[in-house]
Amino acid sequence: MNSAFDAAAIGARAEAAITVALEVGRETARSRRVSNPGMLAVENKGLQDFVTVADRKAEQAIRDGLISRFPGDSFMGEESGGLSGGAGTWVVDPIDGTTNYIRGFRHWGISIAFVADDRVEVGVVYDAAEDKVFHAVRGGGAFKDRLAIHAAATTDPANALVILGHSRKTSFDDYLALSRRLHERGMDYRRMGAAAIDLVRVAEGAADLYYERQLNAWDMLAGALIAAEAGATVVMPPVERLLTQGGPVIAHSPGLADEFAFILDIEGLAPVTR
Repeated sequence: MNSAFDAAAIGARAEAAITVALEVGRETARSRRVSNPGMLAVENKGLQDFVTVADRKAEQAIRDGLISRFPGDSFMGEESGGLSGGAGTWVVDPIDGTTNYIRGFRHWGISIAFVADDRVEVGVVYDAAEDKVFHAVRGGGAFKDRLAIHAAATTDPANALVILGHSRKTSFDDYLALSRRLHERGMDYRRMGAAAIDLVRVAEGAADLYYERQLNAWDMLAGALIAAEAGATVVMPPVERLLTQGGPVIAHSPGLADEFAFILDIEGLAPVTR
């Protein structure tokens, strides 16, 4: 590990991120409860790609909460931008699942990752549906409100539940073909619209697969670490590439590795030995 970040330094950042995620998450949820959809000041960044004043307010609050504690760290946020650099970088999605948030569908969350030396050292996700915080420190296991969580032990595809992400950045025909293949193997599937939350569903054993072909780093890094530390198999491109280009993520129950090997072939990725 970078000498600037020993176990104590990483632990301090994890604790700060947990505190900030819970505080900002609860305030963001409260704001949605008391606001009509027409008061959210929605802006359209692209087809079915929205940002609200709540996104910007939440990101600023997260930035202030973290950088005030660790002024030497860099910050990369979905709304305000920024580049990875210096000793370590916070990579943040203030509201992952903005469309869900706008519509009052409580499948959204806050994603906070801390990256150093091109490794994700801390992952924290606030889950609005349950008002709980998931977190992991690399090498230390995964937790939901401080209680250890583990990926599912599913081995029979007929018992599997999978979550498939999709955006207009990738082929809908490919998405349909993938859905059909999983359906033919007896699996049930969902599309929920918030990658960070979908990844922690794999981490806690509620789902057996989450896969999406193109995500930004802030959507996935925190949830991917949490899923990996919970014992799920997580496959994605190198972190340095994700920070600049984004890319796919695959997270699945380890007992179904053979069932999902074809997805790794689609992406040209190999399993990572931890």
